Amino acid sequence: MSTLPTSLPGGTWTLGDLTVTRFGYGAMQLAGPGVMGPPADHDGALAVLREAVGLGITHIDTSDAYGPRVTNQLIREALHPYPESLHIVTKVGAIRDQQGGWPPAREPEDLRRSVRGNLESLGLEALDLVNLRLGNAQGPQPGSIAEPFETLVELQQEGLIRHLGVSNATAEQVVEAQAIAPIVCVQNMYNLAHRQDDELIDRLADEGIAYVPFFPLGGFTPLQSSTLSDVAARLHATPMSLALAWLLWRSPNILLIPGTSSVEHLRENAAGAGLRLTGEDIAELDKIGRP
Repeated sequence: MSTLPTSLPGGTWTLGDLTVTRFGYGAMQLAGPGVMGPPADHDGALAVLREAVGLGITHIDTSDAYGPRVTNQLIREALHPYPESLHIVTKVGAIRDQQGGWPPAREPEDLRRSVRGNLESLGLEALDLVNLRLGNAQGPQPGSIAEPFETLVELQQEGLIRHLGVSNATAEQVVEAQAIAPIVCVQNMYNLAHRQDDELIDRLADEGIAYVPFFPLGGFTPLQSSTLSDVAARLHATPMSLALAWLLWRSPNILLIPGTSSVEHLRENAAGAGLRLTGEDIAELDKIGRP
């Protein structure tokens, strides 16, 4: 049996019965510009994925909508047959249009088609964890999620999905999902400067449910803060490394999935997330995202 690494920052977390490293990898940036089409450097993309596993990362986040299908196909080419310890998390609920948009696709047949597409492109018989993507590009939107989430529960009962989560969700939608079936994670936008989910994170931590921030470094507009830069300089670290380290400090149920298309940057992220923060550092950083 494979053994889990202990050297990555943050240690591990258990998603249902899946143990993953808290420091993971998000594959979205491996697709072409605008998350459309193939990467400019195909071999380089494969190298990043193999380096992630080589570092001991056991949590890779992806979606069949990235590319579309591009990142899943790269993951399969680079890593299949997958190590026993590796767990691939995907999401359904949105597709790509020819303009590069992300229109919702949450009708039952849309979701069934997306799950089948993920299984095919990843070369799997069952998906470890599927997040239902809600809301839109502007963020979470209120409304019942019963019908799409119940469709994923049916697919779980059919043996095609092991565990369920929700993404881009309001706190009320998280509660609604939990009333229908157990979830093991929530994947929402959150970082040092965008802390609208602080209360939700704490509640989920008490319930043993993971919180996975997407755009942990700000996304397409990287985090910029003089305070972040000042503390980073004091620690002889990069601001982005410090932002990752803060997330691991913020709560034990936070799992990181920073993305990159560079092996060197992947290594920097993994090392930087292990920064040791003092109470003074944390107090300064805490001021960034609070009124």
